[in-house]
Amino acid sequence: MDHRPAPPPSADASRSNWELLLAGEPYVVDEEIAAKGRLAARLADEYHRAWTAGEAGAQALLARLLGRLGEGVVVRPPLFVDFGERIAVGERAFINCNLTALDVAPITIGADCQIGPGVQLLTPTHPTEPEPRRAKLESAAPITLGDNVWLGGGVIVCPGVSIGADTVVGAGAVVVRDLPAGAVAVGNPARVVRRV
Repeated sequence: MDHRPAPPPSADASRSNWELLLAGEPYVVDEEIAAKGRLAARLADEYHRAWTAGEAGAQALLARLLGRLGEGVVVRPPLFVDFGERIAVGERAFINCNLTALDVAPITIGADCQIGPGVQLLTPTHPTEPEPRRAKLESAAPITLGDNVWLGGGVIVCPGVSIGADTVVGAGAVVVRDLPAGAVAVGNPARVVRRV
């Protein structure tokens, strides 16, 4: 018996919700999607425990969790993801503790990025109209961080945002729009205050 909720009228019933999600179209979380999320949570937990114990296999667990893991990447746990497999991390990136990277849509973190503690990379979004939201319809938009981006502690990056290479985002900023390369941005909403 199929226990998935019936898709809302605007969802495509000819494809699974996972296929809709991968295509960047509105979807409803069903058991297949929920199971993928539970698997990612288990892998993230295993990585946390292995990293904390100093086990040699910790990096291999992280590589299983993430879609792409560049050479020399450091990720301090805990790490919270939706699926993990839709996250690509470039070479030599450093990610401090408590990253929440909700990868319903792809998240790309460039080489040499520095991500402070408590950062949130949030690709999912919900309709503003009440009926589709009540029907649990969701969608997402990708997030891209160029090479050598530095996100200070507690930064929130919203769905669909790209941040250009070498840009610095001050602690606690909320990034709701694209930021150019080579800028310093602060505030809520984040705004460019100077060039690097």
